[in-house]
Order: sequence, then structure tokens, then C-alpha cells
Amino acid sequence: MSDIITADRRMSEVIQLAKTVAQSKATVLIQGESGTGKELVASLIHEHSTRVNRPFVAINCAAIPENLLESELFGYERGAFTGAVSSKAGKFEFANGGTLLLDEISEMDIRLQAKLLRVIQQGEVDRIGGRKPIPVDVRIVATTNRNLGECVKQGSFREDLFYRLNVVNLTLPPLRERVGDVKILSSHLMAEFSTKNSKTITGFSAEALGVLETHIWPGNVRELINVIERSVITAPGDTINVQDLCIERRDLTGQLTASLQEKADKSWNPGQTLNDIERNVILEALNYHQGNRTHTAKALGISIRTLRNKLAEYRVLGINV
Repeated sequence: MSDIITADRRMSEVIQLAKTVAQSKATVLIQGESGTGKELVASLIHEHSTRVNRPFVAINCAAIPENLLESELFGYERGAFTGAVSSKAGKFEFANGGTLLLDEISEMDIRLQAKLLRVIQQGEVDRIGGRKPIPVDVRIVATTNRNLGECVKQGSFREDLFYRLNVVNLTLPPLRERVGDVKILSSHLMAEFSTKNSKTITGFSAEALGVLETHIWPGNVRELINVIERSVITAPGDTINVQDLCIERRDLTGQLTASLQEKADKSWNPGQTLNDIERNVILEALNYHQGNRTHTAKALGISIRTLRNKLAEYRVLGINV
């Protein structure tokens, strides 16, 4: 079962609403910043639905290149394109009778959005190169860390698909607004990682707990998990102190961290082009965020699609990314 730990009223209300709508067939749009637990809420919806014994299939629309996402979602027939030596079912067919999670739906190409809309409306999927549609019964749950309404205004997201997905809207509050959750989550994670790593951590110092509770958590629960796990592993004693936390202070505007900005400032030297500097900063950011493209794009203030295109350019140049 999905384990969502919270003492916050707003988050508890979202969870209760998720359980209520789970019994329906309605599509659900889950919005919230990266790391707030959107995937967990999607799993919760499936687990409390009549489809619980059927497949729960997830696909990250931002992690798969546009030219592959269509075949991953809808499948293809043998000979549909070069390399298609046999037929393959897509995620919709794998999820038949169950739930399909479309993670980071805002990053889907607008051409594929039209095909997705048809599947939702008609209840049937067309494989690439297929001769006839295949009926599917799939409950759609979509997540996004962007404002889809704004994406519609900007022309990057179809308005008709937005209304189809937004039948039920669940918006998760960021960790910095969830009063009391930092403390209970930190304690839970401390115990979990202590057991996992055969450590005997018994608690946090008052100063360490104060730092945790006043940090703005731009990476939300995902960042908290990272901090607590690292702290448990590196703490020399049985108490986690301030010096064990290793928290990088960041603001909420998506700016580079101070340490990353310092590296970027030092990276320029005479003879470098603007493209060279941009590439250095992007690769430094990607390294800082341990290869996580979503966090990297957010820190740099660019879309994940732009980041993906930049990395593809670097690979053409022979740079290992």
C-alpha cells in the first residue's frame, strides 16, 4: 500500500478526496511541485479503486524522447518502421482493466496529445502501423509540476485534453507549507534508514531539528529523504547534529545554488564562447543534482524538454552525459 505520512490538514484533505474519487471512473489530474508525492497519491487512487487487482502502469512523459514515447504508449505492429521486427503492445494495452499513470504530462508533444485525447474519448488505441483500433479500458491519472492552465494559454498544451484530464483535480501542497510534517517525516525516515544501514541513530539535536523545520525544501519530500538518508549514513554518533545535515540553501525562484553559482562564475576564461559557458553550467547542474533532469531543469529555470535537447546536442559533440 502507498505509505503517505502526514499530520497536515491540507494534505490529509487531499488524501481523503483521492480515496473518495478512486471509486469513480473519472480521470484525475494531480498537480504539485516536484517531490511532493504525486506518484504516491496516484498509487493510492489505484489501490482504493475497483481496479486494484488489475495492472497499475506508469510512464514518465519527460524521460522518454518524443520519437519513442508514441510507440511506448500506443505500441506498434511489425514493419511499422525500421527496427520493428515484431509487434509490441503499448502501455495502454498493458494497463487494460487497470490504471495508467502519465507522469509529467505537460512535457508530452502536442501531436501526441491529440492521439491521447482520442484514446480517452473513444476507449480504443491505434498501434503505429496498425490496421484497426484495439479496445482498452484504462483509468487515466496524470501528474504535472507545471500549471497546465498556463500551458494551455501558451499553446503548448491542448485545451480539450486539459479539460478531459482535469475532471478531478488534486493539488498537493509543498512541504514548506505542511505544518508539522517535516518533524514527523524526518523521524520516520531516520528510523527507516537507521535500520536499513544497521545504525543506531536515536534522534536529532534541537539545533538540527530547527534547521530542518526552517529550511524551505525546494525539492520537497524527495529532498528531505535525500538529506536524512545521507545524514544517517554519515553521522558519527547516535544523534544527528547540524553538521551532519549537509543542506544546500536555495531560494524558491529556481536559481542556481550558491555553490553551483560559484562554480559557474569561476568556469569562464578568455576564449570561451557563450555556448561553452552555457554547457559548463548545465553539466555542473546535472552533476550537482546527481543526473536528475527534472531537478536540474527546475534549478536552471528551463523546461525539461529544453534540457533534454541540450543534452542531445552535447552527445552529438561526443560529450558523455
